[in-house]
Amino acid sequence: MATIHCGTVRFRNIQAVVFDKDGTLADSHDFLWNLAQKRARLIDAQIPGVQEPLLMAFGLNEGQLNPAGLMAVGSRLENEIAAAAYVAETGRDWGESLGIVRSAFMEADSIFKHKADHTPLFEGIRELLQNLTRAGVRIGILSADTTQNVRDFIEQYDLMGLVQAGRGTDMGPGKPDPILFHQICAELGVEPQGAIAIGDSTIDMEMARAAGAAGCVGVTWGGIKPAALAGADVLVPHFSAIQVVHD
Repeated sequence: MATIHCGTVRFRNIQAVVFDKDGTLADSHDFLWNLAQKRARLIDAQIPGVQEPLLMAFGLNEGQLNPAGLMAVGSRLENEIAAAAYVAETGRDWGESLGIVRSAFMEADSIFKHKADHTPLFEGIRELLQNLTRAGVRIGILSADTTQNVRDFIEQYDLMGLVQAGRGTDMGPGKPDPILFHQICAELGVEPQGAIAIGDSTIDMEMARAAGAAGCVGVTWGGIKPAALAGADVLVPHFSAIQVVHD
């Protein structure tokens, strides 16, 4: 067990930390921006006029990617459904709309292969993970991304010796369903009350609270605004603000 200091807040008797991935561990801003642009263009090629509304729905506006927007925190399925709703507004059947969107998403995937190559670790994250490991804290990654992308990320950045569990939301409910936190805690061999969540989205905070976690830490180093992290026990601007003490 360990005590984890986050600014003026202390979390005691912590056995595990569950991290979000994109925007928390991984700098995914450029990748998500480019992927959203490509998806919107491919759909617009079949349904002219939907590109700009789609980009806004994805969270791209005035040259900025909203780190709390759909592309940044939503699952692939949530992005597909949102995009298909815009296609369906043109009078197409729902099944046809989903087919158009899924085809465009798959084509975009073929252009941006192997996401992990494009989403590097934030500077200093490895040091934080190493400090947690040295203190005996188990580490999990719980992402709105696919489980395969989580596994690729762990392998790409040689985190196998630091991360004991990693999963996405492609094979079950999405965030903020607390069952996700319960499941990864079970993989880590700890109870939720012995774990804290660290993420850059309010849905990470909602999930952790609903699951009975020991605490939830909001991080702003990925560009998220503090107002978008309602429900966090504490906000930290940099990895160095998280200090680990072996109990």
